[in-house]
Amino acid sequence: MLSLCICGTAITSQYLAEKYKVNTPMLQSFISYCLLFLIYTVMLAFQSGSDNLLYILKRKWWKYILLGVADVEANYLIVRAYQYTTLTSVQLLDCFGIPVLMALSWFILYSRYRVIHFISVAVCLLGVGTMVGADILAGREDNSGSDVLIGDILVLLGASLYAVSNVCEEYIVKKLSRQEFLGMVGLFGTAISGIQLLIVEYKDIASIHWDWKIALLFVAFALCMFCLYSFMPLVIKVTSATSVNLGILTADLYSLFFGLFLFGYKFSGLYILSFSVIMLGFVLYCSTPTRTAEPAESSLPPVTSIGIDNLGLKLEENLPEVHSEAL
Repeated sequence: MLSLCICGTAITSQYLAEKYKVNTPMLQSFISYCLLFLIYTVMLAFQSGSDNLLYILKRKWWKYILLGVADVEANYLIVRAYQYTTLTSVQLLDCFGIPVLMALSWFILYSRYRVIHFISVAVCLLGVGTMVGADILAGREDNSGSDVLIGDILVLLGASLYAVSNVCEEYIVKKLSRQEFLGMVGLFGTAISGIQLLIVEYKDIASIHWDWKIALLFVAFALCMFCLYSFMPLVIKVTSATSVNLGILTADLYSLFFGLFLFGYKFSGLYILSFSVIMLGFVLYCSTPTRTAEPAESSLPPVTSIGIDNLGLKLEENLPEVHSEAL
C-alpha cells in the first residue's frame, strides 16, 4: 500500500511535468506538509501533558528542525536530480539509502542483523538491477542528463537524508508516539518548504496556467503523500525502517506498470522477474526478526510490551528473584 502511494506521487508528478510542463516539486511537498500540519500539528496542540505541542517545542524544538530539514531536502534533492542525471542512475543510486539506513540503525537504534538480512538486502538490490536492465532494453533510457555527476551526487545526498529521516522516524514512533512525529514534521516541514518555495520556485509557480485538471493533479499528489506519511509510521512500528524501505522498492515497478497504459511504455518480462526478486528478498528479510543490543535498564518487564495486567502477573512470578530494593 505504501508503494502504491509512492506510485501515485510519481504518476501525478510525471503528468504535471510532461503534459502541463509544471515542474514545482517544492510546491507539491509544501501542500503535503500543510495537510500534515492541519491534521497532526493541530491535534498535538489540543493534547495535554508531555504530548502537548508547546511542551514538545520547549524541550526538543532544535531536534525537530534538523529532522524537518532532512525530510524536506531529501524529497527535493531526489526530484531535482532527474534534471541532471538519468532515470537509471536515480533508480540505482537511490538504493544507497538502504545500507546507510542499516548502518544508522546499527549505531543509533542498536539493531543487530543476521546473515539472512544481508542476503535479503542483496537479493532486493539484484531485483532493482533487473528492473534497470528492463528499462534499458525497453528503451526508456533516452535522457542522458545535462550534468550526470551533479545529478548522481544529488541522489546520494537525498538517499542519505532519507535514511536519516527514516531512522529518526523509527526512533520517535517506537519510543514516543506517531502523532508527535507527524505533528512535528508537519510543523517544521511546512515552514522550511515554504521558505525554500519562495526562494527557488516563485518564478515557476507564477508561470503556471491553472485549470481544474492541474489543480486535481496537485490534490492527488498531496493526498498520496499524506497517506504515505500517515501510514508509514504504523508499518515501521511493527517492523523496521529497513524492511519498509525494502518493501517500497516495488514502487518503481508499480509506476512502470501504470506507465504501460498511461505513457505508452514498452513491456518487458524482466519487470515481472524484478518484482518477484524484490518481493523474495523482502519476504526473506521479514522472515527473521532483528535483535537489539541495547542493554536492559531494569530487571522488571517493560510496561509498554506486556501491558498493566500482565505486568502484575510477571511481578508475582518473579517476586522471589527480585531484590527488595528493586521492588
